[in-house]
Amino acid sequence: MEGILLLNKTKDKTSRDMVNELNHIFGMKKIGHTGTLDPIATGVLVMCMGKYTKLVDMLSSLKKEYVAMIKLGIKTDTLDITGTIIESRDIPKISTENIEIVFNDLLGKQKQIIPKYSAKKINGKKLYEYARENKNIVLPENEIEIYSMELLDFDAEYIKFKTTVSKGTYIRSLIQKICDNLNIIGTMSDLERTKQGNFSINDSFTIKDIEKGNYKILNARDVLDFPVYELGEEEYNKVKNGNKITIKCDSKYVILIKNNKEIAIYEKEETYYRAKIMLI
Repeated sequence: MEGILLLNKTKDKTSRDMVNELNHIFGMKKIGHTGTLDPIATGVLVMCMGKYTKLVDMLSSLKKEYVAMIKLGIKTDTLDITGTIIESRDIPKISTENIEIVFNDLLGKQKQIIPKYSAKKINGKKLYEYARENKNIVLPENEIEIYSMELLDFDAEYIKFKTTVSKGTYIRSLIQKICDNLNIIGTMSDLERTKQGNFSINDSFTIKDIEKGNYKILNARDVLDFPVYELGEEEYNKVKNGNKITIKCDSKYVILIKNNKEIAIYEKEETYYRAKIMLI
């Protein structure tokens, strides 16, 4: 089994748990996901299998869309509802206008501190391991971009919003920034990844679907918006050895095929194309 599978992740499972379940279902070990989701989160988890694990980095870089819920009036050590409450406070009155002003101010490129309860590794050790040992460590930052934020609903206790963000964005940390800017406290109570690139949750499959054989395996042409080029025999002989080729194409990347089989993804460099990812 080789290709790309759009999984609808189960709540209270880690992304690694999802990989393990697919390992068991398909009887194969070479499976990787393209963007960690916290156990509390559900939604789109793009899985690459077999030789398509070579696409993990490329697919991980795609924009991600989330729908999140903020529980107001409490703050936890993990920045989500699964953690220990470290502060409680009365909820002041806020308006739609207040929230939308804060949302607008948060758009754009910025640095974001990675939460201490995360799987990011520092010196070979995960941050949450330091946190559980009560060891202080300087938390690293990610360069991120917030592309859009939309208020979906709010009341006296909750704010629900949708956002599109770059790779490396922690929604828990974004929520803390929202709360800080509103002069309130809150924590993430629910999170769903609704899109990754062009992958929609409506096109994804649950583990139960997959166990019943109800799923679809995609390939690079299905998931990457790159032009496709059919190789001639001489070009194919060059490509299968990883050699550069010259073709008429203006795109940065091109998917090379031979007899409808995906051979490689090549990247433009000056006047020629060179191997980026080999699929044979």
